[in-house]
Amino acid sequence: MTLDEIILNRRSIRKFKDSPVSRELLQQCAQAARLAPSACNSQPCKYVVIDDKKLKEDFCNTVFTGVYATCRDMALKAPAIVAVCAKAGGSITTRMGQMVSGTKYYLVDQGIAAEHFVLKAQDLGLGSCWVGWFNPKKAKNFLKLPFDVKCEILLLIGHPDEAPAPRPRKPLEDILSYNKY
Repeated sequence: MTLDEIILNRRSIRKFKDSPVSRELLQQCAQAARLAPSACNSQPCKYVVIDDKKLKEDFCNTVFTGVYATCRDMALKAPAIVAVCAKAGGSITTRMGQMVSGTKYYLVDQGIAAEHFVLKAQDLGLGSCWVGWFNPKKAKNFLKLPFDVKCEILLLIGHPDEAPAPRPRKPLEDILSYNKY
């Protein structure tokens, strides 16, 4: 599959087959994410795969409660959940840049790496769904993350059991301009 085909065909998959995802495939996805660019090459991300059924159930019952409960059942049915974690501080250069610009570069780095992960999953025939609606504080405690590491993204990964139609997209002329907004 070409990169254009991968991008064109990637969808958020919310229904997965009841079959495990091999760790070899997950490693290939993590390898693609590992190669993502990051601010000052800080490489702040680490990926925690939750593929043990009981542990996944405990995790979902912890992080998808209250206002976050709408995503619980979907996450429970995914064969694997990948917690995309990142060290919030980064290098001294990154921290200085954050102070000056107000941009939390670790969040940008997490997003780029997570996108690499899901594009590789698509390339391997896996489905994925990017989930941001969960309790990050409870995820941090559950995963026993160090004080300076945050989890802002969960990726549901599995063999797709649906083929959603493409979602409408704005025309290119609505999102692209040259030399001014």
